[in-house]
Formats: sequence, structure tokens, C-alpha cells
Amino acid sequence: MATLLSPIVAACALALATAVACAPANAATPVAHPKASAVLAAEAAKKPAKAASKKSSKKAKAATAGTAAAVTAAAVAADPLEVNEPDITDTKTTEYDCELGNKITIYTNDNDAAHIALRWKTRLHRLARIGTTTGALRFENPHYGLIWIGIPSKGILLDSKLNRQLANECKNATQSAIVATAAPEASKT
Repeated sequence: MATLLSPIVAACALALATAVACAPANAATPVAHPKASAVLAAEAAKKPAKAASKKSSKKAKAATAGTAAAVTAAAVAADPLEVNEPDITDTKTTEYDCELGNKITIYTNDNDAAHIALRWKTRLHRLARIGTTTGALRFENPHYGLIWIGIPSKGILLDSKLNRQLANECKNATQSAIVATAAPEASKT
């Protein structure tokens, strides 16, 4: 058994050494988050170097502030769904009552069919439309992990980060009225 184990250990050590030696040089360097870079750049702009003269510190502040603004603008352009809260002026409001007493409000704009604003608990989120093959309405915000799925009979709010349902059996007034009128007909037969 000992003679069989030593060649396996040697092969594993050789494979590990090869993997480390062949790894790209930039694999060990951490990737900076755009917002973290902007915060660090803003802090650096507030604290000029002590050894620098006033002129060079003013130029450094202006360059750093410009860089921070560019990084922040790039982060928002890369993921516009991260904007704090969407503008809900001139929108149509739809209230949904869900099971367990949960409530959801959806704000839609006739000029922008690709997005909705969804109020869940106390926060307003902007969700983007995702195409489906079934005809269901699907809207997502990958930053917060929210997914809204609307079908003709109900809506469902999911959390993709925690892999769970947040609200189910969400119905607006129209959907609730259809269910209420269908229930008595079913009892007659």
C-alpha cells in the first residue's frame, strides 16, 4: 500500500506545481470594484500628499475628482439598475395583494415597456424586462436579486440570491375579481 501511495502523492505534487507555474500572472491580483475605486479616489482627493506643493496638490485633486466621477459614471452606465430609486412620476400604479399579507406595488410607464418600478416592503426597485418563450412577464434586478414573474392569474416575487420566494399568489384587483366571479359558478355544478 505504501508503494502505491507514494507515486500518487508525487503525481499530485507535480500537478499542483505545474498549475501554480502555469497560472497567469494577473490571476493573483484582485479585481477592484468600480464603486470601491470611486470611494478610494474620493478619499485620496480629500487628503493631499504632505510633501506635494499647493499647485501639484490642486492638480492632483482635480485629476482624482475627475477620475472618481468617471469611475462612478462608468459604474452607473454599466449597471443602470443600481440607481438608488427610480423616478415614478407619470406612471400607472397597480397594487397587488399577496398571501401572508404581503403587498407589492408596480409602477409602469407607457413610454418605457422595458422597465418597471416595484415597491417591496419599504424599498423601490427598478427591474428590467427579460424575454420569455412562454409569454409570462419577467422582470429582473440582478443587483438586488429580485425577479418578478407575472402570469394572467397571479404574480410571484422571487429572490435569486437567496433562492426563495418572497411573495406568492399576488393578485391585483382585476385578477381578484376574476377569481371571485369564477368561484360561484364552480359551486353550481
